[in-house]
Amino acid sequence: MGLPDSTARARELGTELRRAREATGLSGVEMARKLGWSHSKVSRMESGQRPGSEVDNAIYLSSCGVPRAELERLLKLARQADDGYWVRPHGHGLPDELRSLVVQETTAAAITSFELARINGLLQTEEYAQEIVRNSAAVPADGVELRVQARMARQALLRRCRPPVLLFYVHEHALRLPVGGAAVMHEQLLQLVFVTSLPHCSVRVVPNSAGAHPGLAGPFRLMEYTDHPPVVYVENEVSSLFLEQPADIATYRRILAHLAELALDEGQSRQRLAELASEYDRAEDGSRCLPASTPV
Repeated sequence: MGLPDSTARARELGTELRRAREATGLSGVEMARKLGWSHSKVSRMESGQRPGSEVDNAIYLSSCGVPRAELERLLKLARQADDGYWVRPHGHGLPDELRSLVVQETTAAAITSFELARINGLLQTEEYAQEIVRNSAAVPADGVELRVQARMARQALLRRCRPPVLLFYVHEHALRLPVGGAAVMHEQLLQLVFVTSLPHCSVRVVPNSAGAHPGLAGPFRLMEYTDHPPVVYVENEVSSLFLEQPADIATYRRILAHLAELALDEGQSRQRLAELASEYDRAEDGSRCLPASTPV
């Protein structure tokens, strides 16, 4: 089965085209008239349904007065292939990968994620995020604050008027890993308890007692859309991968189905998060660990 006309890359490029046009104050109809194109062509390019050629994109962006550096970045995006495996290398500044992730997150109707060793970025407190980013071998010291603030800004997704349906699977190991020490983890666990009170958010804990499970290959998120095919996002230290092939999506759906069977239900998970928050609160000042895992 081939890929649909609309892909994650095409939709990101379309979003950038629309943003450039809106910065000029032109409507879609006015832009089409200016370029001598049909309005439907402009609309299809901006929606990602029918990506234009590299020449079309260059004409469009140049007519909007896009600066040269930004023009080159977007034309590089336009040249990339749509084969169902879209790799985004991480840079030393704010990576293009983050732009891509934000576009996909903000347009999703539902996001289901699994984390094995850390809390999902959409749920992290600022102190926890600082510890995670600071200890990344790929992030320079002068890039830590920029990435932390970008991560905090992404959390506006949870407070939107019409947010996506969010389901977070998190392994107990991530909850017991003392990132930043007991005080940081206490606040982080309280944050997770709070999130479970939001009607569109669910957090389910995969207990250590589950043993080996299909999610051991690593963290990922499945993003689903109202009008577009789903996308799976997988991240490592130096690059990120957006998967769109139906067979790959089916594989990750099977992983999620297994995790749903192994994880505590929402009520049990909320109770476990509250218990762990209390354990961190009772931990000796300056302690960086909890007692051995208790049965769940």
